[in-house]
Amino acid sequence: MKPSILSLALLVLLHDVLARATPYQVVTEEWAPYNYQDEGQVAGMATEIVRAIMALTGDDFSIRLTPSMRATQVLRNQPRTIMYSLFRTPEREDQFKWVGPIAEESIYPYQLASAAQPVHTLEQLLHAPRITTRHAGLMPALLQSLGFNNLDRSATESQQLYRMLLAGRTEIIIGDSDAGVAYYSRQLGIAPGTLRRIPIELYRSSLYIAFSHDSDDALVAAWSAALEQLRSSGELQRIQRRYREPGVQWPAETR
Repeated sequence: MKPSILSLALLVLLHDVLARATPYQVVTEEWAPYNYQDEGQVAGMATEIVRAIMALTGDDFSIRLTPSMRATQVLRNQPRTIMYSLFRTPEREDQFKWVGPIAEESIYPYQLASAAQPVHTLEQLLHAPRITTRHAGLMPALLQSLGFNNLDRSATESQQLYRMLLAGRTEIIIGDSDAGVAYYSRQLGIAPGTLRRIPIELYRSSLYIAFSHDSDDALVAAWSAALEQLRSSGELQRIQRRYREPGVQWPAETR
């Protein structure tokens, strides 16, 4: 049964005293279009969702953007910490308390649409001359576990992936969801049709809000109820749609 407005109000009252007496910190990392910095402010799809949740629960926790990978360390090591957006993997399941999902995403490889040798199969991908991904995080570890021995992990931020691909310094990039690729294409002025999504889904999972284990259960329940209210009202879907604009060439079989 979905939580009613009354039940949400009761949950908010229950956690309010503890939350205000000891504020929580909210951390995230640069991963557009879900969380990123825009003119000095933390923005993005997931950021909008988190702020909409806090508007319903009455929380006013500050949101801090940290360097890549550091947010997860803060979540693990500092009390009363909330982090978004995080893939809920079996390895992480028991480490945190969870609210979500706030989005479901897939990760595909991308190459130039003009590439002389379009990649269509996993076997071709495994034997590609070079695949560039970010230097750390879930994706490089996953790719290595899948037997990829052709990884270039030199990119320290997402924009580097696209610049390297456009400059001919790599053949294939892996690191962002379709929404992320569309975002960086707009940011870098990459014309529609320049990039081609290789039709091999390497990873699919849902993005969540994670809470450190010491977080008050009433707070977690209040955020969960608020998210369900956003979902049932259609506001969650409206936020997501604003960030899902097409901008790349997709193989006909995946359209």
